[in-house]
Amino acid sequence: MANKISSRLPKDFLWGFATASFQIEGSTQVDGRGKSIWDDFSKKPGKTLDGRDGDVATDSYRLWKDDLDLLVSYGVKSYRFSIAWSRIIPLGGRNDPVNEAGIRFYSNLIDNLLARGIIPFVTLYHWDLPQGLEDRYGGWLNKEEIVKDYVNYAKICFERFGNRVKNWLTFNEPWCISVHGYGHGVFAPGRSSDRTRCPEGDTSTEPWLVGHNVILAHAYASKLYREEFKQAQGGQIGITLNGDWALPYDDSPESASRGSDADLLTFADPIYLGHYPEYLKEMLGSRLPTFTAEELHVVKGSSEFYGMNTYTTNLCMAGGDNEFQGKVKYTFTRPDGTQLGTQAHCAWLQDYAPGFRQLLNYLYKRYRKPIYVTENGFAVKDENNKPVEEALSDYDRVHYFQGTTSSLLSAVVEDGVDIRGYFAWSLMDNFEWADGYVTRFGVTYVDYETQKRYPKDSARFVCQWFKENIEKDESSESAAGPSAPVSKLADDAHLIDAVRA
Repeated sequence: MANKISSRLPKDFLWGFATASFQIEGSTQVDGRGKSIWDDFSKKPGKTLDGRDGDVATDSYRLWKDDLDLLVSYGVKSYRFSIAWSRIIPLGGRNDPVNEAGIRFYSNLIDNLLARGIIPFVTLYHWDLPQGLEDRYGGWLNKEEIVKDYVNYAKICFERFGNRVKNWLTFNEPWCISVHGYGHGVFAPGRSSDRTRCPEGDTSTEPWLVGHNVILAHAYASKLYREEFKQAQGGQIGITLNGDWALPYDDSPESASRGSDADLLTFADPIYLGHYPEYLKEMLGSRLPTFTAEELHVVKGSSEFYGMNTYTTNLCMAGGDNEFQGKVKYTFTRPDGTQLGTQAHCAWLQDYAPGFRQLLNYLYKRYRKPIYVTENGFAVKDENNKPVEEALSDYDRVHYFQGTTSSLLSAVVEDGVDIRGYFAWSLMDNFEWADGYVTRFGVTYVDYETQKRYPKDSARFVCQWFKENIEKDESSESAAGPSAPVSKLADDAHLIDAVRA
């Protein structure tokens, strides 16, 4: 008799929520932390929508134990967070002193996660380059220096935390680092050819140079881990890439041939296949940097899995002039005038669950690597302007997660896609980069005046869904240990007050 095919995710499936250091920690001048490129950038007039910076954020450097108790109450198996390079090496460089207070903070965080039965999933770089390296030699524009300094930083993290951390991400979204930081100029360091944004920068060349250097830094750090740490520590290392699914706008030959893979393939193809995609070579010509034979040997196969950040689906048509989108126009409006899905607070995001399943299948068939969905989430329109009680009933976000979790399960059970984990973005509302605090992605509402946390309906839904759709491990208790009843989470507006008491 054939084995019955399970209709659930495997019992070792990792699920939880994700955050990033600069978006939640605050305490930017505490315990020896050096500046990152976002410290001063976020203070410049016009760089964030609400004019606010990351000096406090959600105060999680101070309230980290409360946040871990929140994770326990949600019953998560894993927590994805990032380490701030400038807390570990305040000036950033390989010959600069290490900050033991920063090491101690993350070591305590990791120990306390493990004590609560929560698996740490650690990102080494989530956009917050030490300002010292930007000032010293131009940061990511300087290949000879930045690759060595990043690998040194990664080595320190492997040495200090790798006996307890088994899941490493080298970078979060190289496309955003390069394109938003050096093309559009809306992210730190804010370089662009647009002189209204920045007095210096070259949109035609710098993003591609930076992206190239990030790939190399990732590859050499990954090489170091595999050669010097993996056998003893028993972990895995990869990178997380952003990319959204693309559908043709209509049935015309022009639209059918213009499905844009621009943000998907630019970084994935070199890392997994060993070459830049052909469209990029044709579009950029001599502006596209090249790898030496030695570098390519290190780059190809440098990620052990596919870290996937995805949020939406775009309808694509020919005629665009944006190189970062592969010269394809994006829209959510169908030819008949209807919208693809529910509009989020961000102009770039609509809810369309079928695209999530299609993207999972596409990436698995193209690269044949296990997938971890490292970010996926929704910002409810005008949520920041709603009273707390109304914001907690975040139906549009619940609907979004209903669609993506259903698609996730179908991709695994019906399509055979090897998906090992899912991290919803985000654990809580936080500093949302150029949007400041007006855009909320959290499943937990944060009152920024009091720093109180309030679970939303979406937290209840995600927690309940994974509780019901992962095979039970009869040999042990839940990976997260004892937890509050999931059904009560969204109704308990005093959860954090009780934890602090």
